[in-house]
Amino acid sequence: MSEATDPEAPKPRKALKLPLIIGLVLALAGGAAGFQAVRMGALAAPSADEPSETPPLTQLAAAAYLPLDTITVNLADPAARRFLRFTAQLEVPPAHLAEVEALTPRIVDVLNGYLRAIPVSDLEDPAALIRLRAQMLRRVQVVTGQGRVNDLLVMEFIIN
Repeated sequence: MSEATDPEAPKPRKALKLPLIIGLVLALAGGAAGFQAVRMGALAAPSADEPSETPPLTQLAAAAYLPLDTITVNLADPAARRFLRFTAQLEVPPAHLAEVEALTPRIVDVLNGYLRAIPVSDLEDPAALIRLRAQMLRRVQVVTGQGRVNDLLVMEFIIN
């Protein structure tokens, strides 16, 4: 018998190669289009030359920083002897630095009294430092007067 009439001879399948070639061509075309889009800047982040939508930062006001003495407080924990070590600095307008510096003993006294009154469970809360900082700043502003202290910066807050 001849090969043309052999029923068991496999026929070459050209139809399966066509989708593979089309997929390969489309992938190359997509890659080239992506490359061009990035190269032309269509997908890039805005550069420094282009105006951004956010307003520029304003000039920061001049400030002086007044360091406070480290405060060590015995915490009211009946189960164990525990201490809190606290250090802070006050952000003060330079014009009021001498006035606030003269009130430093009163500021330390107010902070010491406040920190002694706080329960240990409140100190161990991860979000406690934000609340404590706001409370301490308010107390310092009451002692010094409005507009003399802008912020209280916590440098050290260690529970031992």
